[in-house]
Amino acid sequence: MSGGPSVAERVTDLVRALRTHGVRIGTGESVDAARAVAELGLDSREHLREGLAAALLHDRGQRAVFDPVFDLYFPRGVGAPDGPDAPFDRDALRDRLAEALAANDRAALAALAAEAVEGLGGYGSAPGSDGHSAHQTLDRLRPQTLLARIMAGSGASGAFTDRIAADEVRARIEDFRELVRAEARRRVAERRGTDAIARRMAVRTADRADFLYAGKAQLAELRRAVHPLARKLATRLAARRRRAARGRIDLRRTLRGSLSTGGVPMRPVLRRRRPARPELVLLCDVSGSVAGFANFTMLLVQALHDQFSKVRVFAFVNRTDEVTALIEQGTADPDGLAARITAEATLTGWHGSSDYGTALGEFVERYAAAVGPRTTVFVLGDARNNQQATNLDALRRVTRVARRTYWLNPEPRSLWDTGDSAAGVYGEVAAMYECRNARQLSALVGRLLPV
Repeated sequence: MSGGPSVAERVTDLVRALRTHGVRIGTGESVDAARAVAELGLDSREHLREGLAAALLHDRGQRAVFDPVFDLYFPRGVGAPDGPDAPFDRDALRDRLAEALAANDRAALAALAAEAVEGLGGYGSAPGSDGHSAHQTLDRLRPQTLLARIMAGSGASGAFTDRIAADEVRARIEDFRELVRAEARRRVAERRGTDAIARRMAVRTADRADFLYAGKAQLAELRRAVHPLARKLATRLAARRRRAARGRIDLRRTLRGSLSTGGVPMRPVLRRRRPARPELVLLCDVSGSVAGFANFTMLLVQALHDQFSKVRVFAFVNRTDEVTALIEQGTADPDGLAARITAEATLTGWHGSSDYGTALGEFVERYAAAVGPRTTVFVLGDARNNQQATNLDALRRVTRVARRTYWLNPEPRSLWDTGDSAAGVYGEVAAMYECRNARQLSALVGRLLPV
């Protein structure tokens, strides 16, 4: 770090940047950070990261803000990787990336991220241009397309084992994508100034983390955020209900009453409404990576139970079973909810892969009475049916009886109808919405639920 800001200046700038992102840091924490640097030195960057985090942060949720800002002020290196210029070989880089992802070699992945940004992310030559783009790098490298190659060489066997292994590889790919973003930010910061980038950068807090790629720590953070989020949503829903209860203007009665005031409607007459609290049914795919999405939504709805007259929750993989009682117990132990559902509910038949057609059929056959004219139904899942029959008739029967039926899909819209996805087919029967993170989920719940 010679020739740049001193360590004290870096710590001061780090604190200032964290404050701009809402992290409350007082003088005492700043002094503790300086002492941590003095004790730990600069020999180990990761030890320094943990020491500063312990000194400056108040809870684990702030790590999503701290880590990318720390990477800007205490980068792995400065400038492009050393070495002679040579023609860039994208295919060779993808081969090495596949090997590093399969081995989960973090050091190799960090080096490959720097190499990818250098070789694929550069643009512009005018003074003041950003110089490197994470989006351009990832668009040209396309690491997500390496999943099939890695799985083919993994030796996994069995549908359930394959699903778990694929989820693990997807998480590694997302970690690599984040390494690319961090490297691109660092290079941009070198050209435009670290402080400017630190202030403008979009930090990936837990509520913005994709359900499909969230790690155990992020999912645990989301579960801890259920009750604060539920309180905000309950306040929003209660306000909507109060506005709806006032009713709309009754034009005929208002005009009739205005005759006594010369035709001026001084006292508008409202059609009074007495909205009943809706009934809610959740039908949740709890297989593979979508399980984190389903479990979080179940806990959120349970925390909102006072906003509904009745809540019933059903889980499925290729069999459907009611888990309402398990969700009620899950509020006391949210981390163990998934294991409890897997252990106590009958969710699979002769195979362990998702089968939406069979699951929907069993729901209609066994639990049709759960849906009525006051019921809002939410189907939660990625609609990946493993080439099985879609059984649209079962979904149509639900939509005909229910007041509203919505499908929340945690996959990006760009992946719908790719591979074994039947999103487009199901979307013709039930309105389907992209719901990739907790922020989108809270917005959709607040907007779609009836008053």
